[in-house]
Amino acid sequence: MLKAIHHVAIICSDYSRSKAFYSQLLQLEIVCETYRTERDSYKLDLKLPDNSQIELFSFNGAPQRPSYPEAQGLRHLAFAVDDIAVTVRYLESNGVEVEPIRIDELTNKAFTFFNDPDGLPLELYQI
Repeated sequence: MLKAIHHVAIICSDYSRSKAFYSQLLQLEIVCETYRTERDSYKLDLKLPDNSQIELFSFNGAPQRPSYPEAQGLRHLAFAVDDIAVTVRYLESNGVEVEPIRIDELTNKAFTFFNDPDGLPLELYQI
């Protein structure tokens, strides 16, 4: 029935800053950018190499969502990477704070977390 995750939607507080973070720093491909006059908001479709997508939205006055302490609901967004150490060095060299790399005790895989410009927890998971 379900085949894959098609997209994840993110509402950001500063569209230009988040657009640069996801499209330039994380190097996601811009598929389509739409300004919706009636909503005074942007929708940016970004694609990962496996064709899954992130929809980045701007909405004036959107309230902040707490990430800490952890609350019910979506916990984080995880990205698969081939070499976590290389990816961490890249992020850190671009001013992104990244937690120390840990090993998942259940899968024995390396993982770590960092945040997007709005504090959304993002995970790197070595495949």
